[in-house]
Order: sequence, then C-alpha cells, then structure tokens
Amino acid sequence: MSSLTAAQRQRTNMIEGQLRPNKVTDPLLLDVVAEVPREEFVPEEFKAVAYVDEAIDIGNGRSLMEPMVLVRLIQALEIKQGEVVLDIGAGTGYAAALLSRLAGTVVVVEEIPALSYIAMAQLQKLGRDNVAVITNPLAAGYAKQGPYDAILVEGGVQHMPEELLAQIAEGGRLVAVEYGKGTMGQAKLWQRVGGVVSSRPLFDAGVDMLPGFAARPGFVF
Repeated sequence: MSSLTAAQRQRTNMIEGQLRPNKVTDPLLLDVVAEVPREEFVPEEFKAVAYVDEAIDIGNGRSLMEPMVLVRLIQALEIKQGEVVLDIGAGTGYAAALLSRLAGTVVVVEEIPALSYIAMAQLQKLGRDNVAVITNPLAAGYAKQGPYDAILVEGGVQHMPEELLAQIAEGGRLVAVEYGKGTMGQAKLWQRVGGVVSSRPLFDAGVDMLPGFAARPGFVF
C-alpha cells in the first residue's frame, strides 16, 4: 500500500499529467513543486481541487494561476541560487513558496492586505524565512530592495510599467503574460542586457488580468 497522502498523489499527478507534458523539464523546479503543498494556499472549499489544471478563486477578485502556466513562467526565469527575486501579485503566496526554494531572497508584493496576511502566515508556517511580504501597489513593484535578478508577474498585463522594468538588474529577467489586441495572452520574457530591456514571446497562455496593468489610454484628437 502506498504511503503517499492524497495530496501528495495529486501533486505527483499534476507533475506527470500537466507539467512534464507541457515542457517543464527543470529537475530542481519539479522537485520543489513536488514538495510545496498547493492545497495550503487555496480557500478551504477548494482544497480538494487544488491541483486541477485551471485557475482557482482565492477571493478579493483574484485567483491562483493555473499550475502549468505558473511553473513554465518560473522555469523561464532560470533562477540561480543566491539571486534576489521579486514576486508581483503573490496572492496567497504559493508561487513565493516555490521561488523561496530556488532563490536566495524573495520580495513579495501584494496590494490586498487580506491576501498579504494569508501569504505571510502560510510562508511562515512552511518556514520560508528568506521571504519578505510587502503590501504595495502591484504595478509599482518595490524599488527599495531592487534591482532584482528575476521578477515574476503573476497575472495578465496589457501594459508593462517603466517603473517596474527599471527594477530589472543588469542580466536580470522578468516574465508576465501580456495581452495585446487579441483575446489570447502571450507569456513573454523581458531581459536587461547592456542596460537595454528587450522582450521575446515564450508561449500562449490565458490568465486573469492583474489590477494596475491595464493599457494606457490612447491620445484623443
């Protein structure tokens, strides 16, 4: 008889059924996903479906991103041991828990106090003492601790603020799902090389929009 708990079996099924078939190949990242209890970061009524391949409502108009999209975004950052990472729109802290096992320091920005509190409590419960949770407008990031080696934006954006791009360190990376004129979002990677920030597409993805990242209004003539 297997000694795995139901949650551990669900976690294994998520990895084998959702992540590996969708180009998640980093062995360290997969090990981290296998260790972090996603069910601890969703409301009680959704714990039984914590590992489904879709976004989960966490209240306050926000959601926990679909596992496949989130983990592919993290993989694209290629986080190295000791790096400083900024997590924008952390919600209840699930992605921050993953990042804390990959990076040296994680700065979490969440603008909804109720979600900041949950994230802080869950991360402390898991003993993640290399994570700082900051309540701040999402689009502003947290320049005080920047620049950052890697930035994860946990949701959809129509416009990437210059204020946030300025917080990417030389050689640093930022990932987000950008929405243009079409209905399908596109995961993108921004990088700063030689002081210049450029971006390239990664894969198509559908995620919920984050507050503060709406397209800027055009000129009216």
